Amino acid sequence: MANYNPYENMLQTLDLAADTLGIPRNDYEVLRHPEREMNVAIPVQMDDGHVEVFTGYRCQHSSVLGASKGGLRFHPDADENEVRALGAWMTIKNAIAHLPYGGGKGGIKVDPKKLSERELERLTRGFVRKIAPIIGVERDVPAPDVNTNPQIMSWIVDEYSALTGQWTPGIVTGKPLAIGGSLGRNEATGRGCMFTLLSYLEKQGTSIKDLTIAVQGFGNVGSVGALLMHREGAKIVAIGDVHGSLYNANGIDVEKAYEYANSHGRSLEGYEEPGMTRIPNPDLLLLDVDVLYLAALENQVNEANMKEVKAKLILEGANGPLTKDADLYFFEKGIPVLPDVLANGGGVVVSYYEWVQNKAGFYWSEEEVNEKLAKNMKKSFEEVWAMQEEFKVYPRLAAYMVALRRLVEALKIKGYNG
Repeated sequence: MANYNPYENMLQTLDLAADTLGIPRNDYEVLRHPEREMNVAIPVQMDDGHVEVFTGYRCQHSSVLGASKGGLRFHPDADENEVRALGAWMTIKNAIAHLPYGGGKGGIKVDPKKLSERELERLTRGFVRKIAPIIGVERDVPAPDVNTNPQIMSWIVDEYSALTGQWTPGIVTGKPLAIGGSLGRNEATGRGCMFTLLSYLEKQGTSIKDLTIAVQGFGNVGSVGALLMHREGAKIVAIGDVHGSLYNANGIDVEKAYEYANSHGRSLEGYEEPGMTRIPNPDLLLLDVDVLYLAALENQVNEANMKEVKAKLILEGANGPLTKDADLYFFEKGIPVLPDVLANGGGVVVSYYEWVQNKAGFYWSEEEVNEKLAKNMKKSFEEVWAMQEEFKVYPRLAAYMVALRRLVEALKIKGYNG
């Protein structure tokens, strides 16, 4: 898997979507190329006085439908290809969700666990100073992603506002409530995954109460999704993070595990409960369950392990957890995949609501936010489902087709003609 290029993977699916819809290459060629990419060197004075230089990335894949929108991740494996692919997936995701956004993504090559909070703040503010010329409320709006959180968003708001000389809460989403965040934003991605699963089960005439679920990844997306599905009556039999995986055939006490992880830096390390056993992380993916909820990182199910997966349905909370080969393998085997660009769109949908509230200076209740999210996720699901049924294609391809049709219409209206 060393040569796996997620952006090439995205292009193959995009081209297939165009071929299936009969869209000529000229009509969407611009979408195969990121509009703007920026790599920056960020010098940080560490607590002991020495200076380290970190590499940061921001990719603005598209602004066809509006300002580029997408998260910022801090991870030692962050690189240009990853950020480019994630930015393109955001273009697709935002188009599916009917949001007035293009796609963007950012990353810093760093292991944040090795930095003190003061070093992390210096790094974040340094990154903002480097990318400030290309971001803006109407230009490019970052958000939390892997290893970033509301505190990091707060530093971005503060630094950007200092640079521009005016209070600008809408420069990022996923902020704390105290400085313009939205109620419901923290839970939005996991909640959206649950809404997508419920929409699928409704089509099958099945109840979530009948399901067993294994959850890979117990950060924001995995833990919130697991908790909400547990509250709906699903039996969560396995959860896992980078520190290890836990299994209990009778069901994990998700409320307890969620509370523990949240009070231990989003980590399950050291968590114990009666009846659970520890299993190797790779084994979690191979459990005999109804749903495998993938909420960790890209490329988790691939040619090496896809034939051993026993789950009856795959729910993608993370971005790109299946390779293209795995996607096609599951389609041929009749194992449904609820793809990332549809299922995990709840985060950016409520980010949009946060952005709108910041612009208006008027804020909604959590109930209003969740109602709007439910309607949006349902509408997106129905459109992708209709495309899938009409063309008899696998779900991810159907999702790309919905997005591409919308993007090409906008391109033609705006006058992009090759």
